Amino acid sequence: MATEQGRGRSVDAASLLGYVELAVYALATLLALSLLVVGTVAVIAALKGTWHWAIHLESTVSYMGLFVSRLLAVLVPLFAVMVLGRLVVEDA
Repeated sequence: MATEQGRGRSVDAASLLGYVELAVYALATLLALSLLVVGTVAVIAALKGTWHWAIHLESTVSYMGLFVSRLLAVLVPLFAVMVLGRLVVEDA
């Protein structure tokens, strides 16, 4: 339950869980968009069929692989916190 303080209001567990859920949804959206980028470049590379687009595909997959690995390192623990928080917090 939130209590009022002199300088501002404190954050209760339900609102903190809401912030965690917002972060999880934002990071999952970034993950989906990055997979969409790789798929788009792959389709273009397949349609063009040139070595130039093959190089673009290789570099895109390399950079997106690094990005997705870092993204999942943050997303998986936040998702676990979100699931456990929904079980524990009554107002969520």
